[in-house]
Amino acid sequence: MNTRWLQLRMFSSLPEMPATNFIASPYKGTDYETIKLSRMTKVTPSQRPFYKKPLLIHEGHGQWLWDHTGRRYLDMFGGIVTISVGHSHPKITDIAVKQMSKLCHTTSIYMHPKYHEYVDKLTAKLPDKLNTVYLVNSGSEANELAFLMSRLYTGAQAIVSLRNCYHGGSYATAVATAMSTWKYPMAQPSGYIHVTNPDVYRGSWGGSQCRDCPISKSRRTCECIGQRCIASEKYVDDLHQVFRYTLPTNGQIAGFIAESIQGVGGVVQYPRTYLQQVYNLVKSKGGLCIADEVQTGFGRTGDNYWGFEGHNIVPDIVTLAKGIGNGFPLGAVVTTKEIADCLNKALHFNTFGGNPLACAVGTAVLDIIDEEKLQENSKIVGTHMLHRLSTLMLEYPTIIGDIRGKGLMIGVELVDDPDTKEAMSADNVAEIFEDIKDMGVLVGKGGINGNILRIKPPMCVTKEDVDFTVEVINTALKKYRNSHIEDKESVYFSGV
Repeated sequence: MNTRWLQLRMFSSLPEMPATNFIASPYKGTDYETIKLSRMTKVTPSQRPFYKKPLLIHEGHGQWLWDHTGRRYLDMFGGIVTISVGHSHPKITDIAVKQMSKLCHTTSIYMHPKYHEYVDKLTAKLPDKLNTVYLVNSGSEANELAFLMSRLYTGAQAIVSLRNCYHGGSYATAVATAMSTWKYPMAQPSGYIHVTNPDVYRGSWGGSQCRDCPISKSRRTCECIGQRCIASEKYVDDLHQVFRYTLPTNGQIAGFIAESIQGVGGVVQYPRTYLQQVYNLVKSKGGLCIADEVQTGFGRTGDNYWGFEGHNIVPDIVTLAKGIGNGFPLGAVVTTKEIADCLNKALHFNTFGGNPLACAVGTAVLDIIDEEKLQENSKIVGTHMLHRLSTLMLEYPTIIGDIRGKGLMIGVELVDDPDTKEAMSADNVAEIFEDIKDMGVLVGKGGINGNILRIKPPMCVTKEDVDFTVEVINTALKKYRNSHIEDKESVYFSGV
């Protein structure tokens, strides 16, 4: 038993991990140290391991992962919000094997039935006007193609995105991304505008009641008047001013892109009516509205199949990836035929986009979400988790600054000072993060300071899994408080 495990036991009894009937196979691959050395010397240096002692994962099933020693972990991050229906789902495995044995690749220069069967099933989930699909391999590809369409269709160049957003790592999408942690010191192409992020926790305006979140925990007074969101109006007015001083005299933009809930940025939710008003403003400037559903799509937010539906908006272009293929490389751009026709001005082609194997897997994912009622599960289990986490905010008022999200897209913001909202230091977050892992739960990190726990598991998780996760986080926070904060909370409560 390692020292960290002993330290955890000193502060509280460890919660018991939920049982599973699945038995993982023994690991028989290359030894851990050899793989670790290879990772450190041969893999891109920027791809840093998540933990001080990197995990070597070799098998997964449902919401569970096993490392090379046979130790089991509850995956509450879903391979960065990518495993939507569960690791190694038997239906996907069966369909993928059958398709590979028949036809794996042709490129889309030929017709094959799986492409058209998949597109029909996918567009049936979307508003009627969004009926034309380009299949690609990733979210970055999807967003870059959306930018190209917007510029070709409108004749304008400016792509508008929110600060704190992440839209991909390719050359064009990295410029639209507005987080310094993802920026390299090099010249960037023109034609991109970053505008104020309407973050009701860290921004200039708003309170938690502005958000579409099942819980309302905030130390900030909300200015909303009935159904009227004052914060939305102020953020939209700020956008008006940006356009007034930034755009050329004709005032036209090519497109506005936003996630329905910011993912990498730390599960940031906007004021309820913000996107409605922004879409109207963008259209008045001749621009197209792009909904980045890479993380919020396919039922993850619970109430709706697509995150944008929760904002009562219909975008001109929707970009999809991650959960669309449950880990298989697949992405999509869905738009109107009129917009899609702009690509006829030249040739556009994607070698692997829409290959038979990807389409077979994508179809299986759609079927599983419906058959296993995973959207409904996201709402029920996610809401349960938010309520359980809200009790931790009361328990640790000097550590947890904010809890937010909906469905199975949840963020827990860790702070060093709840009044100034100073982000918890990287070293302290790493300590809590490591303790959570050592107790058998894998979560993510987000935000420009890396101080937000991102909880976005496979949508098959249960309330029992959630209860275990909350108890693990509770234990990690209790250890941190006892070893770091001492009398800070008593001072906070006394108002000194």
